[in-house]
Amino acid sequence: MGSTLAGWLQVFALVGALALCYRPLGDYIAELLTSAKHLRAERGVYRLIGVDGDADQRWPVYLRSVLAFSAVSVLFLYGLIRLQGHLLLSLGVPRMEGHQAWNTAISFVANTNWQSYGGESAMGHLVQMAGLAVQNFVSAAVGIAVVAALVRGFTRNRTDRVGNFWVDLTRISLRLLLPISIVFALVLAANGVIQNFRGFHEVTTLAGEVQKIPGGPVASQEVIKLLGTNGGGFFNANSAHPFENPTGFTNLVEVFLILLIPFALPRAFGRMVGDDRQGYAIVAVMGLFWAASTALMTLAESQHSGTALQAAGAAMEGKEQRFGIAASSLFAASTTLTSTGAVNSFHDSYTPFGGGLAVFDMMLGEIAPGGVGSGLYGMLVLAIVAVFVAGLMVGRTPEYLGKKLGGREMKFASLYILTTPTIVLVGTGVAMALPGERAGMLNSGAHGFSEVLYAFTSASNNNGSAFGGITVNTDWYDTALGLAMIFGRLLPIVFVLALAGSLAQQQPVPATPGTLPTHKPLFVGLLSGVILIVVGLTYFPALALGPIAEGLSS
Repeated sequence: MGSTLAGWLQVFALVGALALCYRPLGDYIAELLTSAKHLRAERGVYRLIGVDGDADQRWPVYLRSVLAFSAVSVLFLYGLIRLQGHLLLSLGVPRMEGHQAWNTAISFVANTNWQSYGGESAMGHLVQMAGLAVQNFVSAAVGIAVVAALVRGFTRNRTDRVGNFWVDLTRISLRLLLPISIVFALVLAANGVIQNFRGFHEVTTLAGEVQKIPGGPVASQEVIKLLGTNGGGFFNANSAHPFENPTGFTNLVEVFLILLIPFALPRAFGRMVGDDRQGYAIVAVMGLFWAASTALMTLAESQHSGTALQAAGAAMEGKEQRFGIAASSLFAASTTLTSTGAVNSFHDSYTPFGGGLAVFDMMLGEIAPGGVGSGLYGMLVLAIVAVFVAGLMVGRTPEYLGKKLGGREMKFASLYILTTPTIVLVGTGVAMALPGERAGMLNSGAHGFSEVLYAFTSASNNNGSAFGGITVNTDWYDTALGLAMIFGRLLPIVFVLALAGSLAQQQPVPATPGTLPTHKPLFVGLLSGVILIVVGLTYFPALALGPIAEGLSS
C-alpha cells in the first residue's frame, strides 16, 4: 500500500469514527449539562467542598469560582513540584527551580502543558499522577464548564444566573472525562503503551553503552492528555516516543481522542439551544478549517523544496519512520487546531510553509475544532461578530439565537478577540528587542523569528507545542511565557462569562423575515470569511517576517 493511499484511508477512518460519535456523545454532554439529577458521588463532593448543588450562580460568582479554583490549583501544583524530592515515587529526581516550577504549574492549570523540561528526567511518578494528570482532568473540565455557562446565556431569559461552576466541574470530570479515559487507557495499554510503576532500568545498547530506560504510568496519563486537549508528554519526545505512541494504530487512536470532544460539543450546543441545525452550522465551519489545514500541511510536507529533500523524496527530517508524512501532518494539524500541543514529529523541522501553517492554526484561536470548551466558546464569539457584521450590512440590530447584540455584547466580544493577539505580538516584540533573549535562538533570520513567534503564539493560545531551536528554560522566558499562558487563559474566560451574563439577562426577541438565518450555508461562508479576515489582518505582518519570508527564500 502506498503512503498516499494509507494517508487517505487514515483520514476517512478518522472522519467516520468522529461522525459516528458526534450525535450520541453530543447528546450525552447536553444531558449532562442540563440534568437536575445529581449522582451520589457528586453529592459527596458537594458536601466535602461545602457547595449547594442546586444553587445557580450569577456570572461574577461563577467567574470568581473559576479564578479561585485556578489560583488554588497553581499553588498546590507548584508546591508539589518544589517538594517532589521528598515525596514517594520521586525516583531520586530533585525538585525544580522556582521559576521553572512556576512556569510548569501555570502551564498545566491553564490547559497549556508547555514543558521547558524533559518529562522523564524532571518529574517523579507521584507528581506526574497526583499533579500533572489531575490538572489534565480539571483544566479540561473548566473549559467545558465555561462554554456551558455561555450557552446558558443564550437559553435563559430575564435572569442573572448562568449555572454552578462546582457542579459543572464535578459532573464533567466524573461523568465525561473519567469514563472515556478509563476505556481508552485500556485500549492504549493493550496496544503497547506502557503502564507500570518502574523507575529507570539500565540496559546495554548495541554500541556497548549503558542507557537508562524509564518506566511509568504512561497509558493513563496519555489518554487524558489527548482527550482533554492538554498535550504535556510523559516523555520529552511526547507522542513521538514509542512508549507513548508505539504504532500507526495508536497514532490514529490518539488523533481521534484529540478531536472527539471538541467536534461533539457543537451537537451539545444545538441540543441545548433547541435547534440541532445551529450545531451543524458550527461543526461545518470547524470541519472545513480542519480539512483544509490537514490537506495543506500534507501538501507542504510532500511538495518540498530544496535539493536534498527532492533527492530523498520526502521531508522526513524530524518525523518518525513508522508514521511518515501523512500521519505526521494529520497529527500536527489536529494538535495545533486544538489546544492540545502534543506532537508526534518535530515541528521545527517542517518545511517553512508547513511550519507556518502550524503557527497559523494556533493564531486562528484554535477554534477548528479547538480545545475542549475553549474551541466552542471561541467559535461562538466569532459567530456573534459575524452576525454583527451582517447586521451592519443591512442596517438592522443584529440578533443571534433570539438575543440582541448591542454595544455591551460587542464590547465583550471585541475584547475577547483582541486579548490573545495583543499578548502574542507584544511578547514576541519584547523578546526580539532584548539582545539577551535573541541570543537564546539557535537559528537566525526568518526561522529564528518564527521560533519566538511560535513560542508566544503557543503559550498565549494555551497550545503548548514548540518549534524548538530556542532556549526557553531561562528566568525571563519562564516568567514571560508563564504570564502569557495565564493571561491568555483567564482574560478570555472573563469576557466570555461577562457575555454569558449579559445575554442571560435579555428577553428573547422573535425571529422576523429580516433575521439572519444562522443555520444555512450562507452563514457558514460568512463565519468562515470573518475568521480569515480577522486572523489575516491581525497576524499577517508577523507571518510575513517569519515563515512566509523563509518559504519564499528557500
